[in-house]
Amino acid sequence: MTLTAAQPGSTTDQVLREIEQRVLWLATVIVDHANRVRPNPSGLKVGGHQASSASMVTIMTSLWLEQLQAEDRVSVKPHASPVLHALEYLLGQLDAAHLTTLREFGGLQSYPSRLKDPVPADYSTGSVGIGATAPIWGAIARRYVNTQLGAGGTGRQWSLVGDAELDEGAVWEAVVDPMVAELGEVVWVVDLNRQSLDRVVPTMGATRLQGMFAAAGWQVLTVKYGRLLEELFARPGGAALRARIDEMSNPEYQRLLRHDPADLRRLLPGDGPGAADVDALIADVPDADLAAAVRNLGGHDLAALRDAFAQIDDTRPTVVLAYTLKGYGLATEGHPQNHSALLTEAQLHALADRLGLDPADPWAGFPADGAPARLLAGAAQRLRREAYEAQAAPEIPGDLGRTPSGTATTQAALGRTLLDLNRAAPEAGRRVVTVSPDVSSSTNLGGWVNKVGVWSHEDRRNWFADDAETILHWRERPSGQHIELGIAETNLVGAIGELGATWSRWGQPLLPIGVLYDPFVERALEPWSFGIYAGGQSILVGTPSGVTLAAEGGAHQSITTPSVGLEQPGCVTYEPAFALDTEWCLLASLARLGRPDGSSAYLRLSTRPVDQSLASVPPDPAARGRRRRHVVAGAYSLRHDVSDPGVTLVAMGAVVPEVLAAADRLGDLGIAADVVVVTSPGLLFRALQARRGLDDAATWVLDAVFPADRARPMVTVLDGHPHTLAFLAGVRGVPAAHLGVTQFGQSGDLASVYALHGLDTDTVIGAALDLVD
Repeated sequence: MTLTAAQPGSTTDQVLREIEQRVLWLATVIVDHANRVRPNPSGLKVGGHQASSASMVTIMTSLWLEQLQAEDRVSVKPHASPVLHALEYLLGQLDAAHLTTLREFGGLQSYPSRLKDPVPADYSTGSVGIGATAPIWGAIARRYVNTQLGAGGTGRQWSLVGDAELDEGAVWEAVVDPMVAELGEVVWVVDLNRQSLDRVVPTMGATRLQGMFAAAGWQVLTVKYGRLLEELFARPGGAALRARIDEMSNPEYQRLLRHDPADLRRLLPGDGPGAADVDALIADVPDADLAAAVRNLGGHDLAALRDAFAQIDDTRPTVVLAYTLKGYGLATEGHPQNHSALLTEAQLHALADRLGLDPADPWAGFPADGAPARLLAGAAQRLRREAYEAQAAPEIPGDLGRTPSGTATTQAALGRTLLDLNRAAPEAGRRVVTVSPDVSSSTNLGGWVNKVGVWSHEDRRNWFADDAETILHWRERPSGQHIELGIAETNLVGAIGELGATWSRWGQPLLPIGVLYDPFVERALEPWSFGIYAGGQSILVGTPSGVTLAAEGGAHQSITTPSVGLEQPGCVTYEPAFALDTEWCLLASLARLGRPDGSSAYLRLSTRPVDQSLASVPPDPAARGRRRRHVVAGAYSLRHDVSDPGVTLVAMGAVVPEVLAAADRLGDLGIAADVVVVTSPGLLFRALQARRGLDDAATWVLDAVFPADRARPMVTVLDGHPHTLAFLAGVRGVPAAHLGVTQFGQSGDLASVYALHGLDTDTVIGAALDLVD
């Protein structure tokens, strides 16, 4: 008995199926060409993922040809990048010459890229779980731009997610964030192929996933079976067949796909109570129809997908769990080791024969007068985006004119500077958006939050507005400029990354600043780094920091964070010692945001109160300007009072008071000391590299703070790993000692903790004496 659903459906579905098969071919041959055709003199593996692409072909064909609108944005599963490029080619966006360049230098990237692919992807992906969550933060960024500037537009934010990506904690941190449940424009489509890199996942996890998403407030749509199987299920014995497949383990099911029709008939009924009913049901189904029905999962059925997409509820986020087969339509279909497998030449030719294509002309398009070409042309017209008028980044003043006095912390200077900027440059101030993971008050943003309010896409009542004991006023409104997320740091940096990309998405630059505890910067570093790679420009503030956070103990004392900016591409790091240094560094960092040649910044701040008179800020305007230029360039000379110093003391951040005290006591011993304050080790390293022709940075700051005629033995000191400043001895080739933190700390008073790690004045003096004796 022939299955009627196996016969051709509507004319549109026939055309879509023809396009889908061409996408499958192109995605497969793009990877094949990169590995088997293009010369590879090095012999190193090129790689690519034919099977992972094949599982997404139907879903992506359905989306691009029927569902997507021009304002929609899509994050594509990393390993499905060949499918994306195949669709771009068929839609007329990508020239055929690029199809032979996958993973070639200067060619199509390994994974979709906003900045490096010839057709910029909506979202860069590749770091598992990070690209999947990016559209959530993109949705928030779009809403923020709309409420603040009226320029974000509309559109859904789609994520095409591999089911193995759902093992990543970053995914669930984003899914359950309290703000996400309101984002009805977010739609995830999960490629539920039930395979990972090395195996078929043994357990059926869909039910668990359904419950987890539903518990977070998401709409859950499951697309499990296609029309062929549904027709069989409707026949006598169909309930037994459904139960048999539902209860079958993933490995058993996928092993069935590798059997010939005779074995399939024997094995499919199983040996359970419904085996006889299943056997009777499939007895007169032709071999070809039975083989097609068994693999007829919902993620490969255009009608089933269309029905699911029509049910999307735009009032809450939606996840579509689409059952698929890894390697669908390929000779490697369903095999547990197909992740990076390449079709053999014979298998590729067999695929071409089945699809009616010529392997000798792999990039052939559709005839211009045919139905597929007309459908593609219509989709291309629908997806064409209007150009936007890019707004220039606001002018940022370099100096707000204040000279802090008394004692102050660099952490407190952050909020003070934002408030002053709002008054001095309101156009710049209105584009500042701060984000924190539930730590806004403990990181000294309270005054700023009270001033600008908390952002929400709608007004919300503040039930504590009349409480006289409430210090932090939580006024939520569309005009607010502070976004408060849950405690997860990965969500924070995901959000500031997308807020920092609005200049390139909608031509509206924002100045996003994310604040978190410095000990957790490393937890957030991967998604923040990936956001920088994808073009997001933001400022990350880590505070409080280091063992200076003495009472918090070793678990909360960051050690390696000072080198983050030294090593992170696209980022400038600052660790200021004084409040005015903080202002200048923050303003310089803001001035680098929201522009094609811009960059991100990381500021490492402290809660240690420091006597601001130690900064010795020059009162003369010209001298003050000179100090500011040095501060933002990476370092300045704080003391150079004698003609013949015996040692150079180099300090960064919170330990400057100890180093200044050491300089005073060394002077009493007859050893004059120059004191240099480093604000950015990364900028100094770039200057040193540029001196050797390895960078294009300016080098003047090295000559200004480490002049050749004052080259002396050097002691470097910071509240962090000493390797961060160790390279500075190479500026003039002087002997040096490097003090810092190389072990986990413990709770205690500041003096005791500094002594434990050798950050105290006595240790600095001892290191200097060892060098000059």
